[in-house]
Amino acid sequence: MKRTISLVLVLALGLAAEVANADFIFGTPTNLGPTINSSRGDWPPSISADGLTLYFGSYDRPGGYGKWDLWVATRETTDAEWGTPANLGPTVNSFTKESGPSISADGLSLFFHSDRRGGVGPYGTVDIWVMTRATTGDPWAEPVNLGPTVNSSDREAVPSISADGLSLFFVSDRPGGFGETDLYVATRDTIDGEWSTPANLGPTVNTLYADAGPNISGDGLSFFFHSSRTGGSGRNDIWVTRRTTTGDPWAEPVNLGPTVNSSDRDVTPFISADGSTLFFTSDRPGGYGGWDIWQVSIKPVVDFNGDGIVDCVDMCIMVDHWHTDEPLCDIGPTPFGDGIVDVQDLIVLAEHLFEEFPPVEPEEVRVNENDADSQVELEQGQILVITLESNPTTGYRWEQVENQESILEQEAEFKPSETGEPPLVGAGGWEIFRFKTISAGQMTLQLVYHRPWEEGVEPLKTFSIQVVVR
Repeated sequence: MKRTISLVLVLALGLAAEVANADFIFGTPTNLGPTINSSRGDWPPSISADGLTLYFGSYDRPGGYGKWDLWVATRETTDAEWGTPANLGPTVNSFTKESGPSISADGLSLFFHSDRRGGVGPYGTVDIWVMTRATTGDPWAEPVNLGPTVNSSDREAVPSISADGLSLFFVSDRPGGFGETDLYVATRDTIDGEWSTPANLGPTVNTLYADAGPNISGDGLSFFFHSSRTGGSGRNDIWVTRRTTTGDPWAEPVNLGPTVNSSDRDVTPFISADGSTLFFTSDRPGGYGGWDIWQVSIKPVVDFNGDGIVDCVDMCIMVDHWHTDEPLCDIGPTPFGDGIVDVQDLIVLAEHLFEEFPPVEPEEVRVNENDADSQVELEQGQILVITLESNPTTGYRWEQVENQESILEQEAEFKPSETGEPPLVGAGGWEIFRFKTISAGQMTLQLVYHRPWEEGVEPLKTFSIQVVVR
């Protein structure tokens, strides 16, 4: 529940406090699950501005037109599960490669890369293309190559269109760069205008290594990308660079750290329009295929003085830095701020007033197949974690049969067998279901292990448990 706080009251308190260094924190990365991720490879993601439509490339997924196709999935709310992906069809997908989607903020333009015929370079060279539609309910028109101003005889890929539609970031291995691949930007004066000659983002952003996977934030002030440069956690890490205004130069890039980056390859970041979620691609353990799409939440640090509670002292710290660019208090409208401490930051702080920080994690109650047909008692707010043996590469998966949503809210993920060696392709593991208790009641929770497309076939296994929420 949002709380409204009078700024006059805060000013009248006149409290002083010691300021602690803080900015934002990441949650724990989670896999988008087997509905989105397949047993092959799925990347990179692009999310509509309202957070309800996911575009992504998928390798050799059944129902496609080529080895790499563009797919789309939707959901009813940002808290809901993603629906079954649909292929974008033969207008965009060909027998060649289509991937790297970037949906415009208005949902009327979809940029992507392809090595189809009709490009600027020789056949097989990857170019950037765009297709448009009149409304979000209309079909996509035929794709159009961006032409020789943007594309070259070399490789241009993974476009990222800015929210205003006037800047297009991409990766290229064209001559004149600083490393294996460099990040570039092309601009235009209007949506219907011609693109400028692309400019290299320069040595502050680009290195002698491979810098790729660009994504520009909704406000144009944060630029995410992946790089094989030194100073990371794995072979490819996700980095971010910031600028105060869209006219300022980019600052020195910062590694997102080990919470997001793993010892494997973490690439193609995409920041949601509201800045609350970072989507990315990784080949880390715990996925369904070679490359999977993951997400991680981003929360602003609102306990400015670090005393474990968000209160009036933190309000006074914000007031002390009113109309400055103090990063500690610049927490709105997104967790990365907007370069000025103002009412947008006050709104975010008020939403968390009197909360403990960091938030107390709910207690987990864990069960597995040995607990089948038993009863588990839970308190409201606790998390029920069910771990069941699974091997999604066979087509079998656990699926919930019955659930009273008013009692439990559910999410699921797959984890491979925990051995000392990297998991083998096709190796089994576990599906882990997490249910948050949200109200009192009792119910029978049942899950079946089956191939979802095999109608009328008895499930291979069944798991039932009686749940009582006090």
